[in-house]
Amino acid sequence: MTVTSSRTDPRRLRHVFGAFPSGVVAVAALTGDAPAGLAASSFTSVSLDPPLVSFCIARTSTTWPVLRAAPSLGVSILSGALEHAGRQLAGRAADRFAGLSWRATDGGAVLLEHASGWFETCIEQEVRAGDHDIVVLRVVDLDAHHDLSPLIFHASRFRHLESLVFDDNLS
Repeated sequence: MTVTSSRTDPRRLRHVFGAFPSGVVAVAALTGDAPAGLAASSFTSVSLDPPLVSFCIARTSTTWPVLRAAPSLGVSILSGALEHAGRQLAGRAADRFAGLSWRATDGGAVLLEHASGWFETCIEQEVRAGDHDIVVLRVVDLDAHHDLSPLIFHASRFRHLESLVFDDNLS
């Protein structure tokens, strides 16, 4: 049974969820000879041992069934320089990778160039949760570039997280 009150109607819920900033990732793989992928702002770390991460995907996604069949998935943490990639991957264009620089791993995971970090993963588990599924991924390889500022999703908009400059003389 679903109970929806005026306090938790979907529009208001989305508005309040938007108060919490999150990073943005691209989840992608080769399907045949072409990359397929999507953008997700629900990415998080899960476990160090074993190394697990997760993201949530709407059950209405038409891209997830294609990616689910791939043996390996790439997760690229989008940097501020990849805002255009976030928009493309969140859209419905036939070729979401047009004009994007990417590489494929030997396992078929697709990783975007100029990402703040990346993971090569495989699906560990899927958990049904409301109108979404929680996808738990096992990490098999990874790297990060902390000099690239991440892209942030906040209040239904992409935003850039600027590097903070600390002055040791202010203490």
